[in-house]
Amino acid sequence: MSEEKIIELIKKQYLIVDRENDKSFHLWYENIFLGWEWWLGVILTFLPWLIWIKVRPKESSDRLLYVGLIVVLITCGLDFLGVILGLWFYIYKVIPIIPSFAPYDFSILPVTVLLLLQCKQNISPFTKAIFFAFLGSFVGEPLFKWLHFYQEIHWNSFYSFPIYFVIYLIANWVSKRNGFDPFLKGND
Repeated sequence: MSEEKIIELIKKQYLIVDRENDKSFHLWYENIFLGWEWWLGVILTFLPWLIWIKVRPKESSDRLLYVGLIVVLITCGLDFLGVILGLWFYIYKVIPIIPSFAPYDFSILPVTVLLLLQCKQNISPFTKAIFFAFLGSFVGEPLFKWLHFYQEIHWNSFYSFPIYFVIYLIANWVSKRNGFDPFLKGND
């Protein structure tokens, strides 16, 4: 196939996707934006962070925010992948232009990890990972499914358990790193 033909086909597909995204945005704006589900999503996006700010150990804020960012990147990446592969989708999104569910990926999951990391530090990371995986798979996902925020297509919450388990262990590992060197002076 020639390069011109490939470019023409990709442009055609892009225009179809763009048109469907426009329809999706208008559906969101007319039926979801400012509804009770949207407001609940907004609250769930900010409330966990406000709670964490109140209870965090201030001397560990930088390290914990770094870990939180890692969790956000992992969960968003996996969530984007799941939506793109048609494994699930979200109905009542706070932000319609991203495929993931902002309250869960940007707030609930990372803050839960941060709270588990900073509390009861004598408990094994594996025990905490099991607890986190159980909460995410068998409490969080079913709750959002029951609220009709989340619809599984080719997915089951049991599949999420090992993923949440590994996410917590990665976050725990990252939280223990001391490998940052100071910036060198004179590189202005």
